[in-house]
Amino acid sequence: MTENVNVQYVGFEAKALVREYSFVVRQASSETREFSITIVNEAFTSRRLSYQDGPNLCSLKLHRELATFSNHPPQTHYRISEAELAEYRDVHAPKAARGVRPQKAAEQF
Repeated sequence: MTENVNVQYVGFEAKALVREYSFVVRQASSETREFSITIVNEAFTSRRLSYQDGPNLCSLKLHRELATFSNHPPQTHYRISEAELAEYRDVHAPKAARGVRPQKAAEQF
């Protein structure tokens, strides 16, 4: 059984080619560890990902890595891949409004 961890988002830094998101992970039995995850700026400028979704996508990635490696991932820096961007966008894309139909052209009287 894995112990509980506390994952805290601490901010980001805008760099020339990427946005780097920083997290601190605390466990009861060990010291605090710092992780960083980058997303290429092009993902934001091409509108494949909103700036507001960046921290969430990175948090999901970090939680997956922690779960995969029993809270002890071998790396402290990760990059969001094109596949992860596409998967996130597919899962989090706005749903079409249900029950809403396009307005019909005004009938002539």
